[in-house]
Amino acid sequence: MTDIFDMTNKRVLITGGATGLGLAAANALSRFGAEVILAARRIDRINESVAAIAARGGRAQGVVLDVSDAHSIAHALETIQENGRIDVLINNAGVVGDKLLIDEADEDWDRIYNTNLRAIFTLSKAVARLMAADHAGGNIINMASILGYTTQKGTATYASAKAALIQLTRSMAVEWARYNVRVNAIAPGYFRTELADDFLDSEVGQNMIKRAPLRRTGTPHELEGVVLLLASAAGGYMTGSVVTVDGGLSIPQI
Repeated sequence: MTDIFDMTNKRVLITGGATGLGLAAANALSRFGAEVILAARRIDRINESVAAIAARGGRAQGVVLDVSDAHSIAHALETIQENGRIDVLINNAGVVGDKLLIDEADEDWDRIYNTNLRAIFTLSKAVARLMAADHAGGNIINMASILGYTTQKGTATYASAKAALIQLTRSMAVEWARYNVRVNAIAPGYFRTELADDFLDSEVGQNMIKRAPLRRTGTPHELEGVVLLLASAAGGYMTGSVVTVDGGLSIPQI
């Protein structure tokens, strides 16, 4: 019987893939046979993570990529294509913000939107064109957030970008289905990563954790199953879906 989670001979590009949730996704997919391409800005972190995956018997390579720079995207894709096609793209790279709207600077708004939305559109469009050109299709997974459909003070700019990303995911799914390109999103809650640790250790963060039905944050490996589902044949009939993984935090309560 064929393993529907098998990723053998699949090449997966993961932005922000050298750390945090991106690295967790890379670890999971490499264990199931995928060749993972870790894209990030810091070559030292890339090399460290590639070496760790290789030490466990996985196949990994790295590429320097700044998702907010169109020239960097074009150069990275050219480099990657030299060794084969991209079967799966995981848009994981992102930045956060913690300003109230009345205090938000225009440049901060632009930075958050450019990284969390425009960059995903630019990279996804380029990869989708490659997937369509050879008629083999592919798979795109966008890392959204529960803040894309819930509200929290001090995160409005980030949250509105993630809300737009959820709608963009659905539109991509509708428009690119004709090219056999599936597009889905994951909406994580709070996970223990370098990006979130300071907030989670604060008084506000600790109070937020207490409101979650599971009364804890997630660990990166707990996102692996959802990534594997969406990336593999197991999720072959899923497109335009947004899968929430948040310990129940976003469930409305009275």
